[in-house]
Amino acid sequence: MRTDEALSSGEAGDPRNPSPSLRERGIVLGLIAFLALQVVALTLDTLFPPDLSRGERSSPVVLDRKGAWLRALPVEDGRWRIRADLTRTDKSFQRRLIAIEDERFWRHDGVDPAAVVRAAGSALVRGRIVSGASTLTMQTARLLEPRPRTLGAKLIEMVRAVQLEVRYSKREILALYLTLAPYGGNLEGVRAASLSYFGHEPETLTLGEQALLIALPQSPEARRPDRRPGAARDARRLVLQRMVGAGLATRAEADEADAEPLPGRAPFPALAWHASGELARAAPRDQATVVSTLDGALQARLEPLAAAYARDQGADATAAIMVVEIEGRAVRALVGSGGLDRSGGWIDMTRALRSPGSALKPFIYAFAFDDGIAAPDTEMQDVQTRFNDYQPEGFDRVFRGKVTAAEALSHSLNVPAVAMMERIGPAHFLARIESAGVRLHLPDSKTRAPGLALALGGEGVTLRDVAVLYCALGDEGIAKPLAWTEADAARRTRSRGGRLVRPEAARQVLDILREAPAPKGRIPNALTLGGPGMAYKTGTSYGFRDAVAAGVVGGYVIIVWTGRADGGARGGFTGREAALPMLFDAADILSAPRTAPPRITPKAAPGALTTLERPDHGPNLIFPPDGATVQVEAFGPASRGLVLAAVGEGLNWYVGGQPLAPDPVSGRTVWRPAAVGFYEVTVIDRQGREARAKVRIKG
Repeated sequence: MRTDEALSSGEAGDPRNPSPSLRERGIVLGLIAFLALQVVALTLDTLFPPDLSRGERSSPVVLDRKGAWLRALPVEDGRWRIRADLTRTDKSFQRRLIAIEDERFWRHDGVDPAAVVRAAGSALVRGRIVSGASTLTMQTARLLEPRPRTLGAKLIEMVRAVQLEVRYSKREILALYLTLAPYGGNLEGVRAASLSYFGHEPETLTLGEQALLIALPQSPEARRPDRRPGAARDARRLVLQRMVGAGLATRAEADEADAEPLPGRAPFPALAWHASGELARAAPRDQATVVSTLDGALQARLEPLAAAYARDQGADATAAIMVVEIEGRAVRALVGSGGLDRSGGWIDMTRALRSPGSALKPFIYAFAFDDGIAAPDTEMQDVQTRFNDYQPEGFDRVFRGKVTAAEALSHSLNVPAVAMMERIGPAHFLARIESAGVRLHLPDSKTRAPGLALALGGEGVTLRDVAVLYCALGDEGIAKPLAWTEADAARRTRSRGGRLVRPEAARQVLDILREAPAPKGRIPNALTLGGPGMAYKTGTSYGFRDAVAAGVVGGYVIIVWTGRADGGARGGFTGREAALPMLFDAADILSAPRTAPPRITPKAAPGALTTLERPDHGPNLIFPPDGATVQVEAFGPASRGLVLAAVGEGLNWYVGGQPLAPDPVSGRTVWRPAAVGFYEVTVIDRQGREARAKVRIKG
């Protein structure tokens, strides 16, 4: 009976001895409840995520190649919220900040229960809040979503802190705090504060500087050292005392730090305004620092140079300078304008589409040399010439007759350049240029094929693309994109790039450009010892709107430009007179060593390339062209007549079989038709070869 009763009692379930089935059921119910809480928490976290937009609206700092600060961008309301970079922030400062503000930062999950209990107990004992319980994560949550300091706001901060801990690592949270922490006025973030107050990055901070940076975020306006030095000094001293009490500094170190003078506030650097602003805007959101290829010292010397030239060329003038190191294609300096105070000074003229004038002529000859169409000693004719419906004029309206290709390029003669362009073909020229990653913008490009005007600057191109092309000349014909960060420059150095022309063609063109006439007041390259030995070319666009000069010297390419930002015409400002002196001044500032070997006289052109014209071509009748209808104002010997033109040697002219004598003064042959009608004009050269044209004369 006892056994049966005991069994009965066990089956009924004794609370002091629960059955295994009830224990398992309790575990399952507990797990279900835990999972339910997790699902609820996850759902609430998804529905009510923390607002991280304030932390995302921060600006990286753009540094030069050596780590000097160039520029950062302000955010909303002109606030300097500079993104923190823990790798560039003093490690001892980070340790002291955490030890004083949140000693269990690395161990808690956003809320420190021990700190909450301690703060609550102190408040109950003393009847007022003595110490806070905010962790660095909770402070970060408050900085992301500012609220009045109430009990409800504190509870929300706790929830948000846990959400932040789920989303970010501890280092990311610390970096976010040091990005958002207020330091007085419009300064947010430890980098902005360090630069403005101390004049340097927070990579190395004195003990006094660290104490001040720890004290300021708690009461940034009341403790501003530039406005309330007494309060700032007291707050710094209190932090130093806490450091001594926590064993973070000795009493002697604290006393020495307490004696440090309080800083004022300095303006932020703004060097390489256009380029550094562009790099800052293009940086990824999580990138705190952009190490650019720019050389701050070089940039600081070139900006006043551009400003001076812009000032000298008129109230509406501006200027731009680019310096690119050929190896790695690193942009070492970029001056986008003659100054922000100039008309259009906010526009980066290195990105604007401008006409290069004759600045791209070297590439016409480079392609001709590369394709075997011509050689430096190939003879050409610089005479008035009509190419179908296009008749270029010499810039100085003077024709030099027979010249070599080298002389034509060195003196930037227009007619030979157009003749060479005709031989290589405008479409071929355009395709070769675009193969280097450079785009030429043509008028009516959708409806018209490229024409011979390309030879004289009838296209739009940026100075940056001009730099790409000249770097290819300086790199034995290899084209690569420009590099704007040190990481990109390292990749460019390793990359093979694309071939624009063969090395021999590139060297031939550079040798010719080194023989170009020097600007006024400068000694020619051939007469200087130890000078830069620069190969250079100028360009002037229609209406003198653009004055361009490009140079290759000492492993660098320099591109300069002057003009008006609105593209307005200017009277008489040529590339040679307005831009070339600035190019030479920039080369002097660069102080590039002479690396170009002395020019060796080129070999004679091969027999087939002695002259650009075909040997059996005979005279080339330019005017009047065959089939032309010409209208004249008067007839007979007293009329002005028509000036006949052709290319050839020992020319004799005939109209209707009757010879025409050249003018004894000018040497030109003038035809004065007697009446309207149809005529046959014939020109015969010294070898008896002839060219004919049938012409209709109208009154």
